[in-house]
Amino acid sequence: QAQLVESGGGLVQAGGSLRLSCAASGLTFSIYTMGWFRQAPGQEREFVAAISLSGGRTYGTDSVKGRFTVSRDNAKNTVYLQMNSLKAEDTAVYYCAAKAGGTPNYAYWGQGTQVTVSS
Repeated sequence: QAQLVESGGGLVQAGGSLRLSCAASGLTFSIYTMGWFRQAPGQEREFVAAISLSGGRTYGTDSVKGRFTVSRDNAKNTVYLQMNSLKAEDTAVYYCAAKAGGTPNYAYWGQGTQVTVSS
């Protein structure tokens, strides 16, 4: 059974950095596009970033471009989200998700990790 487990969240001051990790098991990691999403209290879940199967292409929402970097290590079945220059508005629960190549929807989701940025 596929499982995604996020780690690396925590409390950080504005301007600081965090690196989130998402370890995958029970699936062929290299055939999945991996994405990061976040949900702040009272708000809908939103897309943050994604990375293609081989890692050759990355995508990010405008609000995190230049600050967040998504990467993956297929040998370790792990995807990362490096978050720099954090702002209070980045506070949210961050989720990783997996989408098989060629399919429109993310099929597998992690349980989330809390990121809190204090101003």
